[in-house]
Amino acid sequence: MSNRQIIRTLAAQATSDGDGVKIRRVAASGNLGLLDPFLLLDEIASDEAADYIGGFPPHPHRGFETITYMLEGQMRHTDHMGNEGLLKPGGVQWMTAGRGVIHAEMPEQTEGRLHGFQIWLNLPASHKMTAPRYQEFGPQKLPTAQLARGGSVRVVCGEFAGTAGPVENELTKPTYLDITLPAEQAVEVPVTTDHTALVYCFQGAVNIGGKALQQGQLAQLGEGDTVAISANSDARLLFLAGKPLKEPIANYGPFVMNTREEIEQAISDYRNGTLTDT
Repeated sequence: MSNRQIIRTLAAQATSDGDGVKIRRVAASGNLGLLDPFLLLDEIASDEAADYIGGFPPHPHRGFETITYMLEGQMRHTDHMGNEGLLKPGGVQWMTAGRGVIHAEMPEQTEGRLHGFQIWLNLPASHKMTAPRYQEFGPQKLPTAQLARGGSVRVVCGEFAGTAGPVENELTKPTYLDITLPAEQAVEVPVTTDHTALVYCFQGAVNIGGKALQQGQLAQLGEGDTVAISANSDARLLFLAGKPLKEPIANYGPFVMNTREEIEQAISDYRNGTLTDT
């Protein structure tokens, strides 16, 4: 076995989206293919309602998947097809936008803490215009593997130590783990050799291959089939891995396609009200 090392770190940057929602965003600015097949990661974490109360009013997506994972607070989802759901603490919504979805995500609270993540995961060219699809699972559906020396690994997608997550995705075969480690404890995560592997630390600090990863930093990892992570303090992190698509990427706001012509078509479809036509 060979352990993967950190080859690049990206820091989360404070910004806003939707109706003034304050977020911390990690993205490979100017090169969305850098983290292929992942496109960006957003974290919402605030005790102040003013930071999130505006939510994300109706907006479109085409050509990729959004993965929303809540730790604290509640968000209500609605879309143009009449779908509606309430994402509660510990739950995940995995939306395949495909050809097009117009949806809204609004906080179901007026006070208290809201903490969660949204990740954009690319779709291959052959599936960018597929029909929209949702996979939604409450906290009781996401299994947790307990580590022998303390800590735990919650499996959203993929597998860890014989524990499989409920989300199905054969296109990029992603792994999505929520790892909790007490100080001075460690975990080894196996990963497919040719998959991109990322670690986002959102609490405490960890060490990977002799390099520290601090809170609010995302690490892109090099080659290997194992990721060895040790906690410098009580820590919590997301582990992400997936099969790279190695395809051209064209992006404009909520649309991610392969060519500028496809982006222009998406914009035209949205303006003409045909983005979501089947």
